[in-house]
Amino acid sequence: MIEKLFKLKTHKTNVRTEIVAGIITFLTMSYILIVNPSILGATGMDKAALFTTTALATIVGTLLMALLANLPIAQGPGMGLNNFFAFTVVLTMGYSWQFALTAVFIEGLIFILLTFFNVRELIVNSIPQSLKDAIPVGIGLFITLIGMQNAGIIVGNPNTLVSLGDLSNHNVWIAVIGLIVTGILFVKNIHGAILIGIVIATVASIIMGDVHIPEGSLISMPPSIAPIFCQFEWKQVFTFDMLIVVFTFLFVNLFDTVGTLIGVASKAGLIDSKGNFPQVKKALFADALGTTCGAVLGTSTVTSYIESASGVASGGKTGLTAVSTAFMFFIALFLAPVFLMVPAAATAPALIIVGLFMISAVVKIDFSDMTESLPAFLTIVIMPFSYSIAQGIVFGFLSYVFMKVFTGQAKKVSVTVFVIAFLFLVKMIMNALHII
Repeated sequence: MIEKLFKLKTHKTNVRTEIVAGIITFLTMSYILIVNPSILGATGMDKAALFTTTALATIVGTLLMALLANLPIAQGPGMGLNNFFAFTVVLTMGYSWQFALTAVFIEGLIFILLTFFNVRELIVNSIPQSLKDAIPVGIGLFITLIGMQNAGIIVGNPNTLVSLGDLSNHNVWIAVIGLIVTGILFVKNIHGAILIGIVIATVASIIMGDVHIPEGSLISMPPSIAPIFCQFEWKQVFTFDMLIVVFTFLFVNLFDTVGTLIGVASKAGLIDSKGNFPQVKKALFADALGTTCGAVLGTSTVTSYIESASGVASGGKTGLTAVSTAFMFFIALFLAPVFLMVPAAATAPALIIVGLFMISAVVKIDFSDMTESLPAFLTIVIMPFSYSIAQGIVFGFLSYVFMKVFTGQAKKVSVTVFVIAFLFLVKMIMNALHII
């Protein structure tokens, strides 16, 4: 049955290799069980429930990828997208987390339709490459800033906006220890480096007396997801802000998912000689269904994880790798007390390291062409400086269109980009006039 379902012989692999690869993928991305509840918990959502939901959404999304597309790719709540959910939609724009969950649910439904009609591929092809490359870089810097704030490394300052935090603060040193350890482990190619770094930072926090080991058994039934399950808010569905939020979720997830799928599939040898990826539509369906189910469960957008490349590098080539990863997350469900005792300072290194990974796309940007580099640069810097992923995308699109149009290169701008930029411009004007 396993052979019939996953075609192991066709992919020149075996059960043992696939299972080990799945465990390695789990080790490299299991930090999300700690980081996602920490980030979304800032909105007032129940952190214990978020732990369970994060695991369940990852299990569902990963199994969908395994069974629908037969790919060794794990899915889970995306790190950049959960930051947008918490710190932009809720804490900056002032909407409730129920509003944000509704936007994620709508995004999932739209993705299902767009995938069915092959629109997602068309949208990807129409967006300027410079902006595609700039968005993950900006999100990477934004995530890094969040991590440093959580650790107290960077703090607010009324005179200089931000400054270095108090070095006598235990949290600063806990984060520094975790960051150095994680970096060293990556250099030595140790699988699960991020998770090990978090564990060591947590142990350091326990030694310093900032965290206490929970009483009773460390193994327990998962916390209930009732506080966040199906908590949608429909009264503002037809507002312009909902449109902007849904579009941003759609846009960021679109390129994050496609980039990850192509990158991991290429590494696994699943791209044919013509550069085609036969399973892409099934993979995109798995992504869309994962996001929709994730919203119902109570978490931000579910997306494909680049950490899946670690399992592929270990020999994983089929959906059995993803099944193995999902099973490991199922086991983790019963270790909630262990994961929930981890302090924010211990998760800060994970955010900083993920930020580092995300800025690598900056080398792809053509800085010799001002009409490409300026919009990309604005996209990158506006995100952390305005504390908003959405604003970075707005400035990127608008500056791209203006630079191309006023330098006689309007023909290089697609109709899709013109429409998106126009919507953003209308939004900014209405904000300036206090209409919305």
